[in-house]
Order: sequence, then structure tokens, then C-alpha cells
Amino acid sequence: MRPEDILLPTAAGVCCKAGGFYIDPTRPVDKAVITHAHSDHARAGHGAVLATQETLDLMRLRYGENFAGATQAIRYGESLHMGGVEVALYPAGHILGSAQIAVTCAGMRIVVSGDYKDVADPTCTPFELIPCNTFITEATFGLPVFRHGNPDNEIAKLLASLVLFPERAHLVGSYVLGKTQRLMVLIRNAGYDKPIYMHGAMEKITRYYQTRGIAFGDVRLARDAHKADFAGAIALCPPSALKEVWSRRFPDPITAYASGWMRVRARARQRGVELPLVVSDHADWDGLTATVAATGASEIWVTHGQEEALVHWSTTRGLRARPLNIVGYGDEDETSDTASLPDQAEIE
Repeated sequence: MRPEDILLPTAAGVCCKAGGFYIDPTRPVDKAVITHAHSDHARAGHGAVLATQETLDLMRLRYGENFAGATQAIRYGESLHMGGVEVALYPAGHILGSAQIAVTCAGMRIVVSGDYKDVADPTCTPFELIPCNTFITEATFGLPVFRHGNPDNEIAKLLASLVLFPERAHLVGSYVLGKTQRLMVLIRNAGYDKPIYMHGAMEKITRYYQTRGIAFGDVRLARDAHKADFAGAIALCPPSALKEVWSRRFPDPITAYASGWMRVRARARQRGVELPLVVSDHADWDGLTATVAATGASEIWVTHGQEEALVHWSTTRGLRARPLNIVGYGDEDETSDTASLPDQAEIE
């Protein structure tokens, strides 16, 4: 049996004909298995959706109660049979509820990673390595230049800037789902105990994280504060809000942006970012290559991101590798991220 006999890349996403479902489909389908709730992977309009409870809850927050015709929650490590295949979900370590999808048939296991990272994150279940015959990996940061380093060091840069400029607000651009909540915990773990302000687009998801046991300390909506409150304060907002009218309420703000893309100085300059913070919710080059090797897979499929580099790395190590070239994963439109949920680009 070949991997293509179990999962087949199509224009709508990876399809399992035997099971009658798609994984992270890019258009509405009858049955979808969803890895996580970022909007380039989790779209509304499917007939039925299978995912972790957290992913279903977050999709409901973002798209409304009727985001799918039917839903079914599955726990990490739990398996079920769909047609002639066995499907199981395992932690991906990307955001709350994120999962890898393992599809097994006739003794062959294929693992679809979704988005993942292999470093500690107190806001979600850690990544779990799943041995497999074929591994379908993301490659968002699939170039050797992307080595993210220690996120605690980036938070230390932010707090040091607060000491240097106590009269200025620090506006941190961060994606609403996952990155924002992780940053809040990292900031608290670094000893910062003052109020953290957030954009209104972040409220629903941050409150949901709190219901799942994630503590953020004193978090306040920026719209409820006065301009004087922001001197020397940290405020989190969607990246696009850094350049919008919303940011004018802050006194002489220093703009920061938390993303793996901040490793590239030209990206920071293009966005007018004064304080780039390299904090990523994706595996970096070392994380990608280490994971590919550790799965024991003999065949590697690479999707969204720098596919060619990781394909080349895999083939030089004797693995069969191919890019999937599925359009629809990765960068999305950031212009609507302050309006309502769903609200922003989600790759980082």
C-alpha cells in the first residue's frame, strides 16, 4: 500500500477517500477533520467537523453556533474508525486544542502535523512525537535562517524597554488566537505584575482560555482605560491595529511585534516595528528537521511555507519527499483583524 492510497492531496486539501473526509479542507466539504482553530485551517460551512473540544469551542466563538452542520469532539489519544481507516488525534503544541491527525490503514500510519512547535508553551498541551510511515509536515519557517531562540529572552527585551522608557506605552502586535495568550503568560512568568491591556478583538478568546484554567493575572480592555493609564504599560493588539486609529490613544507608543518573522530585519523595518520580538508558535528550522528525523517516517510530504528547502533536506538524508503545494494555508488578510471574530491572519 502507498501513502496515496490512504491520503490524497487535492485542491480542497488532503482527502481520505476510504474514510470520506478531508483534513483541514480549504473549502466547504461534507466531512472535515480539523487540526486547530486558526482560520487558514478551520473554516466554516462544513457538513460535519471532527476536532478536539477546544478547537470546536474556538470555532464556535469565531464563526457562531452554526459554523458546521454537525460536530464531534475527540480527546487526545482517542481513536475512532471512519470507513476503512482509524483516526486519532495527538497534541501538536501549537495553540490550545491543536492536534496532529494520525490516519492508519492496513498497518500504515500517516501523521498530518497541522501547525506545531516542539518547545514548551504553558497555554497548550505539549507536542507529542508520533512514529509513522509518512509524515505530513508544515514548513512555515522552513529555512535555516529561522532559529527562534529562547522566548524568555525576547520578553526580557520588552521589559527592559519598559524600564528605559517608563513614560511610553508599549504596543505589542500579536495574533489574537494563541500568540496573545502565550505572551501574557510569558510576561507574567518574567515577573511583570502590572495590568496588561488588550484590544477588544482579543477578549472572547482570552476569556475562553481562562475557562480552561490558564491564568493571566490582571488583564484589562484598553477601551476602558484612560490615556494616563497607558504610560509605561503593555498593551496587546492585533498586528494591523499598530497602524490604525486605535493606537492613537496611547502616549508616544513604542511598537513591538511578536512573530517568528521578526528574525528577518527587513520584515520589521517594512512594518515600522521598533521592537521586534522573535516569539513563534511554529517549529523553527531545527525543530522541523529534528521532528522529521525523529518520526522515523520514510516519506515526507511538506505543506505551506518554505516547502522546497525542507524537501531538499529530507531527500539528502535518503527520505522520499515531496511538496504538496496546497493553496490556502499560511498568510491571510490582516486588514479585518480588528473588526470582529474571525479577525486576522493566523500563521504566526
